[in-house]
Amino acid sequence: EALVALADGTDEVSGPAWSGLAHDLGLAALLVPEEHGGAGAGPREAAVVAEECGRACAPVPFLTSAVLATSLFVRLGAAEPLARLAEGGTAALVVPAGTASAGSWARRTGIEASGGRLTGEVRGVVGLPADLLLVPVHGPDGPALHLVPVDADGVAVSTHTSLDATRPVSDVRLDVGAGPPLATGDEVTAALDHALATAAGVLAAEQAGLAAWCLEQTVAHLSERRQFGRVVGGFQALKHRLADLYAEVGQASAVAAHAAAALAGETDVPVSVAVAQAFCSEVAVHAAEEAVQLHGGLGMTWESPVHLRLKRAKADHVLLGSPDAHRDALARLVDLAAPTPEAG
Repeated sequence: EALVALADGTDEVSGPAWSGLAHDLGLAALLVPEEHGGAGAGPREAAVVAEECGRACAPVPFLTSAVLATSLFVRLGAAEPLARLAEGGTAALVVPAGTASAGSWARRTGIEASGGRLTGEVRGVVGLPADLLLVPVHGPDGPALHLVPVDADGVAVSTHTSLDATRPVSDVRLDVGAGPPLATGDEVTAALDHALATAAGVLAAEQAGLAAWCLEQTVAHLSERRQFGRVVGGFQALKHRLADLYAEVGQASAVAAHAAAALAGETDVPVSVAVAQAFCSEVAVHAAEEAVQLHGGLGMTWESPVHLRLKRAKADHVLLGSPDAHRDALARLVDLAAPTPEAG
């Protein structure tokens, strides 16, 4: 009920939920190194948390702050921001939703660094509200990464009604003084690629958890719903659909676990993450769509929790690059030539 109320503008759940995760369980500090006050854990542990967040459709900035922003700070060795995040603070990377790499961000950046100021607008930013803004820019000397407090003069954040009310989408407009950048040059590009890959791999675990929840709830519903004098789940056509979905969900869990293991070992990361996102994104959407349909009329109602998972699955489908974008990246990584049109 609290999650459904988010769509009507009533938020009584996201603050307590993040407080519980960040302070009671210490999960905001999961990826923060121990020397900066964190747990010093890795992508495998983050994937476990993300999987549960996906199952619950949790309205918390775990992926955007505790994974994406934290991974960026860790790669850059930014001690002070990491200490703030370890204490439950939050940060958001100011790039449009759908950004899958530093290259794809560079083609869509809307912030300029000129005359000692950061000016411009980025639309479709996920992860707000947050305490800190991580702002990548193309300056006169190449890429640079700036840290801007969200309450600084000249920062304007407007949040839109989005498909997934549990993960808001905002526009960020800046007209602020540019202090010394956190990093510049190739270091920024490498750190962005690392953080986005880490977040994409962990997102696959969230999608696998969401898909598993959809399957479990649908099986439970069909085991109780009766029609024509028998349990609906006994109909052969529905058994086949559930069996196919069961296989997909199991594969998604395995692919997501492999991506987390690759990130933890820093081996074969680009291929593993591309496979995980290309596969898990579509499984999550399929599982949520099947849940809506197989719940019958109940699945179409607002009070049913199923529609929340469908909205989250559809939003996650493009959050860090679409499945097609990841398949294109995978083809390049494994030297798979693009198909050529047949002559004539």
